[in-house]
Formats: sequence, structure tokens, C-alpha cells
Amino acid sequence: MRSITRRRLHAINSALLFAAALGLAQAVTAGPVQAADTSPTSLTYDVEDIVAPAQQAAYEAGVKSYNQCLSQHGFKYAVPALEHVTGNTYVYSYVVILPSWAGLDISHSIAGACDSAYESDVNPHLLSETASITAVKPGFSHYPSNMDPMTPLTEVISFTLKPGLAAYETFTGDVKAIYAAEAKSNWPHYSELDEMDFAGPGAPDFQLIIPAKSWAQIGTPESPSVWKMLANVYGQRKADQIHKSLDNSIASSEEHVDRYDPSLSYTPPRQ
Repeated sequence: MRSITRRRLHAINSALLFAAALGLAQAVTAGPVQAADTSPTSLTYDVEDIVAPAQQAAYEAGVKSYNQCLSQHGFKYAVPALEHVTGNTYVYSYVVILPSWAGLDISHSIAGACDSAYESDVNPHLLSETASITAVKPGFSHYPSNMDPMTPLTEVISFTLKPGLAAYETFTGDVKAIYAAEAKSNWPHYSELDEMDFAGPGAPDFQLIIPAKSWAQIGTPESPSVWKMLANVYGQRKADQIHKSLDNSIASSEEHVDRYDPSLSYTPPRQ
């Protein structure tokens, strides 16, 4: 699944114009009908901040002050901070790592004690803020057992699907088949596909998260390619069918690279 990036998307379909202007994936389209939910293997509350350039230093100081407040009140969940280093570089993402949906109730309850600190120290420096719930369903990730949960860089590829249940089922079915082939062949390239819920109008439907240790790793094509790997597992005919149907389910895509920032990340105090 790692192969679905701009440097490799031409192998899926050049007609999708993935080199189009930033924000193409944010075009407003009717969202897909959601299939029946299953228990996620991971769940996060994601916040994305867009900051006024002149306010960047004050914003970062405000985030650090807010994190101190969270620590003082015993906030129990880790919150990695990611700076966007391609695309709009005045964007920050925060990923609240949750054990379950009920964890969201707990996190909001505890963090509520620091709302006033956020409003005074962070809000004045924002242009906008959006939030969503993201979930990784069973069969939608491929990682080694010793995978570092936070790498220095992360490729993020957002997908907006064509409207309707058919596109949703085709896309998720093809993705699951790709991940199954990755696991079966021990393909040495790793990723997860996050489904976005409650993200608001114009948001993408899925995000492919690809950890990377360096820019050199990002710039090195996979070997074998995802399509060669699929052909080795399923045969060329089925690999071509997956290639074509996956392509036909996607309306648009956008990608950027994030950098992990430990200075803005929140680490819960040891119990």
C-alpha cells in the first residue's frame, strides 16, 4: 500500500492529476455511504491548526504552555505533534492516541480543565482549526512487530472517493486485498490507511499514513513495486483488475510530508 504516493501514483492513473494544485482533495463532493463499522485496531482524535505566519513563534509558545497545563492535570494520552514541511508549511497536526471511543470522553473531560489556557494562549494565533476522528480497521495496516510508532517523517496521502457505496466498497476491498498480499509476501514497506469520520465538509475520506526515517527513504522507490508484489501473490490478471478498480473508485488525491516535533508533542506523566 505504501506505493500509493505521487512518485508512484502515475502507475495507477495519470488522469487523476495528482500533481494538481494543493487542496484538490478538499474539493466538495458527496461523501460515500459508510459500510458497517468494525472495531478499529487504532483510533485517534486529529486536530489540524493553520497558523498566521507572523504568529508562528507565539503559537508554538502557546502550545507548550497548554501542554504544561495538560501535564499538571494528569492528561493520560500521548499527543504527537507533526509540522507540515511540504504543501502549506504553516499547518500543524496533533494526534491524540486513544484506546477506544470511550477514551474520547475521558480525554475531553480531563482536557476541559485547560480550555481557558488554550483559548488565551493558542487561539489568538490561529487562522483556523479542524478536527476529525480517524480509525484504522482490521486488515488496513502493514507494520513489522518492532515498528517505531513515531518516525522523523511521515508521508500523508489523502483520498476523496467517488460518491456512493460502490466506490467505497471497491476502494476498501481493493485496499484490504493489497494489505493481505503485503502480509503474505512479507513486503518490506509499511503503512496504514486511516478512515476519517466526522471531519466536516470537503474533508477527504481516507488518509494513507507512511512512516519514513529520512528523505532518502521517501525518495527511494519500493522494490519490488506494489504491482509486481501483487502479481507475484495473485497473478498478473488479478493484479491488473485491482489496479483498475482501485483507480476507478478515487475522485482525487493530495499528499504532503509531516515532520515529528517532540518540542510540541505531549507525553503523559508516568503513573
